Amino acid sequence: MKKFNLFNEIIVCDRKELLAACSSARNFGITYKGDIVYAPFDERHILIYQGVITPEPVSALMPPKPKSISELLGANYKVVEDDERILIKAAAAWQEIIGFNIATCDYDDTSGDGIAQFLDKELEDIGWHATEFSIGYRDLVDEIEAKCDGTLLCIEQEEPYRFSGLGYIGDYASARKIAFEYAKARISDLMANDPDFAAENLTDDEEEAAQFFGIGQ
Repeated sequence: MKKFNLFNEIIVCDRKELLAACSSARNFGITYKGDIVYAPFDERHILIYQGVITPEPVSALMPPKPKSISELLGANYKVVEDDERILIKAAAAWQEIIGFNIATCDYDDTSGDGIAQFLDKELEDIGWHATEFSIGYRDLVDEIEAKCDGTLLCIEQEEPYRFSGLGYIGDYASARKIAFEYAKARISDLMANDPDFAAENLTDDEEEAAQFFGIGQ
């Protein structure tokens, strides 16, 4: 998966398209690729901005002073205007960005509690059963991020280390296969080498999980 780290990345937009959206009084978004999109949004759009910019009231006595793009987007967006391009840094808007995207990401790794579930039902079934053998969602996600197509939208810095991210899987079939085979191999090894997980010592839930992965059948 490709990591899109908002601490490092600059989102590049077309000036005319962004200005048109800002003056449209419509709900619009800016994707992490710099595309301008309008509601209703595609569920796979990954947004770094979403909102409706309300025009200033018109007064014949005091015409409104035009606002800069930086003022229109808000204080959490750092904006540089470069001829026909608008360059945006959005790391400071991370909490807002989570809100734009939380319902459509495949997994949420933005809290200190770690990953709790997958959006995809088949992956969630794999994760749920794997936890019976102390295989966490993070274990599965590490495999998916290393071996699958997709995007990890995140903020990550080294000193002091800080990470928060939302995962978008590009190929569900591949991710399901990789997660399933990884969990199956781990569970098979545990059952063969750890007395606590020997077949005769399994709990009902552990036995059900082993059967889910086709082990011991």
